[in-house]
Amino acid sequence: MTDDQPDADWPDADPPDASSDPSKLARDAMERARASARARGATRRGAGRARRDKHAKREATEPYGSGRDPQPMSGAVESLLRRMGWTEQIEVTSVTARWREVIGDRIADHCEPLGFDDGVLTVKASSTAWATQLQLMNGQIRHRINEEFGREIVTELRVLGPTARSWTKGPRSVKGRGPRDTYG
Repeated sequence: MTDDQPDADWPDADPPDASSDPSKLARDAMERARASARARGATRRGAGRARRDKHAKREATEPYGSGRDPQPMSGAVESLLRRMGWTEQIEVTSVTARWREVIGDRIADHCEPLGFDDGVLTVKASSTAWATQLQLMNGQIRHRINEEFGREIVTELRVLGPTARSWTKGPRSVKGRGPRDTYG
């Protein structure tokens, strides 16, 4: 291989050479940086132009203009909720707070929401008959709640029945089956 032929390992550039001019290396590095900046969409401005643009931008703003008006508190709270990821939980809490008007008086008289976790709404029924009825109405109730949200948040409705009375504590507790043997 001769000195004037490029090396096979360096197809696009001159081969690295220990005796290369440092100013040429610096220019090449600067050109690569500029090409990278252009690829990212950066534009080149001189110092004077940047100073004039900055001054014009300051002149365009007014102390009490539309860009500096106070923002409503609701917008700040909404952005905070969105940023923290609390919007879904807040929506569910608002629906459970308005449970009677969302579900209706007849159903709300016999059930109450207990909690919401990962798309599962847990509801407690007043009797086993109402627990069965709510299980049959599962799809309708989920549809009504999701309609209130505007999107599908509740993916499953878990219905719990009433808790049975415990006979193991108190002055009249007995060993064995006790008074439960008379239940039908």
